[in-house]
Amino acid sequence: MKLVAVILTLNEERHLARCIASLKGFASEIVVADCFSTDATLEIAHAHGARVIQREWVNHATQFNWALTQLDGDTDWVLRIDADEVLTPELRTEIQARLPAIGSEIEGLYCGRRMTFQGRSIHHGGVFPVRVLRLFRHGRGQCENRWMDEHIKVAGPTADLRGEILDDNRQSLTWWTAKHNQYASREAVDLLNLEYRFMPHDTVARLRGGNQAGVKRWLKEVVYARLPGGFRAFAYFFYRYVIRLGFLDGQAGTAFHFLQGFWYRYLVDAKVAEVKRYMATSGCEVTQAIEQVLEIRLKAKG
Repeated sequence: MKLVAVILTLNEERHLARCIASLKGFASEIVVADCFSTDATLEIAHAHGARVIQREWVNHATQFNWALTQLDGDTDWVLRIDADEVLTPELRTEIQARLPAIGSEIEGLYCGRRMTFQGRSIHHGGVFPVRVLRLFRHGRGQCENRWMDEHIKVAGPTADLRGEILDDNRQSLTWWTAKHNQYASREAVDLLNLEYRFMPHDTVARLRGGNQAGVKRWLKEVVYARLPGGFRAFAYFFYRYVIRLGFLDGQAGTAFHFLQGFWYRYLVDAKVAEVKRYMATSGCEVTQAIEQVLEIRLKAKG
């Protein structure tokens, strides 16, 4: 049985060795899909026995789906893991024990994903651990075609694992806020697409009979997206921080819930409003406004 782990990278020298170490003796092959890193990422990947492939960046979904086309035909299972994540020992042991006996009808496996922020594990707010589909049969799964918050999707039955992946990014808060500013632009594209339909709408959203990811996406697209901009960011923060007890996560948790649950969401709404203002004043189409205001080209190269 050949299990291949795929890691997307751009200047991940701080995290990559730790991620690969959690996969050693577990994954048959580790493929690093790099976007022309300028730090020591490639040297670290080669030193730890990973196969490196490179391609110009468009977004996570496009990069990952391209990486899938580069895998050998004898690949049985694919594991998606980010460079700043690690498999917990419990999840490794569980996968090794269960995977050989998984029925042929099962196309994907869900596990938990937990996050740390500024060195503290986030336990409250109703957001972690989230259930994510990260392990799937080769040829049976791919990323949603989205600009942000993309999930792996499969057509057939899935099963659940009890173990968790740990997201433990060691970068500074300055790096984190800069990254989430970029994320906000991408998420603004997806929200604008719900209204203007300028690109195919690819989603795992499903209310009835859906898994956690499908239900959350349905709520986001059908309920959250229809609330007034700005107000919905505050409502979401209040839900996480007060109703779901996010304040119990301490000082670092307060920073996380405020920044990720309110500031980031409000920034997305502000960017959506900015694009619409530009459309109104210039008379241009939404795709042109996105390129001018958000500096995102929607037509991928190649």
